[in-house]
Amino acid sequence: MSHHLSGKKIAILATDGFEQSELTEPKRALEEAGATVHVVAPKSGTIRGWSHTDWGQEVPVDVTLEQAKPDDYHGLVLPGGQINPDKLRLEPKAVEFVRAFFQAGKPVGAICHGPWMLVEADVARGRTVTSWPSVRTDLKNAGANWVDQEVVVDQGLVTSRKPDDIPAFNAKIIEEFAEGRHEAQRRSG
Repeated sequence: MSHHLSGKKIAILATDGFEQSELTEPKRALEEAGATVHVVAPKSGTIRGWSHTDWGQEVPVDVTLEQAKPDDYHGLVLPGGQINPDKLRLEPKAVEFVRAFFQAGKPVGAICHGPWMLVEADVARGRTVTSWPSVRTDLKNAGANWVDQEVVVDQGLVTSRKPDDIPAFNAKIIEEFAEGRHEAQRRSG
């Protein structure tokens, strides 16, 4: 087991309706790489995942969005699921939480519908990204260069399209979180 991320603290921002595998698999991979991982959500207790076509398992919330401070984390993961980012982008504190990582130059990973949060935080402009196909137009309208690839890395921002891409997504977020801050990431924030 590699410990590339020993001493690193990573936030996963999610709420009810996150795609189950897009939270649990990156969380496991990050922890196996030595990171401390906190699930951050608008409410305390648990949040419930979505598993392909129906409700999935509950995941404990480690820190509420009200208590979470971006300065406490070295990186951020934004899982998808259609419901999750659509609910989060209506939460001003969630949008500001995402924007703060870009302003600080910290690496961010977003998968599937997760890049909707990049649009809402106004950090997609000028970036090359990928996502679930239905998010493509939103990203293009926000000024991003959308491509159809398994995983895309652009100055500390890692994006992927769907659950099938999770192995490549996990490898790249671990690499980017290990590298740390990216000055170009700050410029897009």
